[in-house]
Amino acid sequence: MKHTGSRLFKKFLDALTSGSFAPGIQKSIWKHWYQLLTRYWRNDDWCFMNYGYLPEAGTPQLHLEERDEKDRCFISLYQHVLNGIPVSGLRLLEVGSGRGGGSAYIARYLGPREMVGVDFAATSVALSNRLHSHADILRFVEGDAEALPFDDSAFDVVLNIESSHCYADMSRFVAEVSRVLKPGGYFAWADMRGPEMMSATERVFTHPELLLIRAENITPGVIRALDAVHDRKLELIRKVWMMRPLLHEFVGARGSLLYNGLKSGKVIYLTRTFQKRQGS
Repeated sequence: MKHTGSRLFKKFLDALTSGSFAPGIQKSIWKHWYQLLTRYWRNDDWCFMNYGYLPEAGTPQLHLEERDEKDRCFISLYQHVLNGIPVSGLRLLEVGSGRGGGSAYIARYLGPREMVGVDFAATSVALSNRLHSHADILRFVEGDAEALPFDDSAFDVVLNIESSHCYADMSRFVAEVSRVLKPGGYFAWADMRGPEMMSATERVFTHPELLLIRAENITPGVIRALDAVHDRKLELIRKVWMMRPLLHEFVGARGSLLYNGLKSGKVIYLTRTFQKRQGS
């Protein structure tokens, strides 16, 4: 069964690292996968879908409430990607909000005026609205990253974590981010790419309205996080017997194709921070 899961997930990994699927087909596959995942993985205690990030030993620890300690690795990725970006009192959008854990963390800890999560999987949106509530500042809506359902200049910050590999047209997505951002606003992005995709990725982000202000390769910190949460992930996926082989690959457990790809350098985990030019 594990080998079957590995073979199936290899198609996803091939799409991620080499673009082996046509963009529209790739997007459809990912959408149906996330719909299926939300439908059958009903563990309400699992609100994050990113691979996490852990800084090097000796780095000051992020203060979290006791109930959030179990999600420290996943929350730390959001905190690292948002580092240096003003959030308090502003309007934020997370594109590809998944099960809503990241948007909920921002709403509860960082003091935005409004936090909106948008996702193309209707089941994920419904789950997020059920699991998370924080006064009137947090909401989740269904929408396409390549045709965002928001007005021009609606947000001060746009966040995109581990979602863009699902998109059919990255250039359209980046253009949409710029459209909904206010002048002077920030765009924070994190995702995985194969080394052979780096040139295309950099070209996509060369947008006339967006100024690059930070770029990092955080692969070592992501691997540390995967190691730290390995046992918890195995315990959770044991309860989903029908999808166990695929989930072992999807969550990046040790020995999975994705984990091995990150360790070998065949997959790189990147972050980018942009600011929209004033007057744009």
